[in-house]
Amino acid sequence: MNGPGPVPLDEYPVHQVPLSLRHMGTSDRNAYDRCYLNAHDRSGEVFLVTGLGVYPNLGVIDAYATVARGRRQHTVRFSDALGEDRMVQQVGAYRLEVLEPLRRVRLVCDAAELGIGFDLIFTGSFPAVEQPRHVMRQHGRIILDAQRFAQVGRWSGSLAVDGEQLAVSDDRWVGNRDRSWGIRPVGEAEPAGRAAGDPDPGFGFWWTYVPLQFDDFALDVIVQEDGDGSRVLSEAVRVWGDDSAPRVEQLGWPDVEVHYAPGTRHPRSATLWLGRRGQHLELEVETLGYVALNCGPGYGGDPDWGHGQWRGRGWSEAVTADLDDPAVAGRVPFSVVDHVARAHLDGAVGWGMFEHGTFGRHLPSGFTDWGPAAP
Repeated sequence: MNGPGPVPLDEYPVHQVPLSLRHMGTSDRNAYDRCYLNAHDRSGEVFLVTGLGVYPNLGVIDAYATVARGRRQHTVRFSDALGEDRMVQQVGAYRLEVLEPLRRVRLVCDAAELGIGFDLIFTGSFPAVEQPRHVMRQHGRIILDAQRFAQVGRWSGSLAVDGEQLAVSDDRWVGNRDRSWGIRPVGEAEPAGRAAGDPDPGFGFWWTYVPLQFDDFALDVIVQEDGDGSRVLSEAVRVWGDDSAPRVEQLGWPDVEVHYAPGTRHPRSATLWLGRRGQHLELEVETLGYVALNCGPGYGGDPDWGHGQWRGRGWSEAVTADLDDPAVAGRVPFSVVDHVARAHLDGAVGWGMFEHGTFGRHLPSGFTDWGPAAP
């Protein structure tokens, strides 16, 4: 980056602290600001998961795109030095354009020679919603302090995968997106310290995120629990698209039962109970195809690449993960996994994502340790 001075975004009245927008309001190395998006044709046979992130205190911008087809995950990823103009969300052949804030964005990846290319437009089906602030500590230190907004929508455009062109039409293709910012572990790993030398035998992470869209409304459900089942994060809302009801309807304390394939931690389906003040909504969710986020997309546990890592200027890479390869399959149970989801609620059919991960202990599910098997 160049020396001190204003950046283009400083022209706008959006400052939150008495600093140029060149700088974050925190010196934490783990400061980040990124987006996540996915797209699928409801079949479970093809699933695109993609995102772009900036890490201002590391001086890095990067992006990835993963397409799952059958038992293979094809990924392209890009990284570079972070520039000064944050209004330009581009790294290598990948760029994101905000066409209409909180409603329409365009994604372009001019990397068909690497195995994946697309020109896609996401249009929100319902208003974007603000999710609860997400905070986690480890040995007293905050390791995650994040804010998000999320939205479900439809896709149009084109997608090329491994030389094959796929038409993407908004009568069939759906998905969800979120933008989050704050602090979370990024870049090169920090020393493990006490976490490695004195591990917590009761550690448990159980995460379920379910954004869905139906014809008349959307659902946004998040549940995170620790090893004993205590809630770290909890949210359930219904989002309406017209003014005949409150735009965001609170649905109380969600109760979730995940139905795992025997001998695994793979969620085949789930039942969610929602509602408040006399409401009793029973949501049934079935999982279809999936993307394991630590097998190419660079999320926690990916041994080859992680978000915010410095790989030099103009870096790009294409990789393919075979989920039947024992070396790959062995780490999937220790990943957050994004599943194409089909849902049923009061006779209506909805589509979206069932994101789930469970590591270590989770007593409500019958997991007493790090073993991979469900009861």
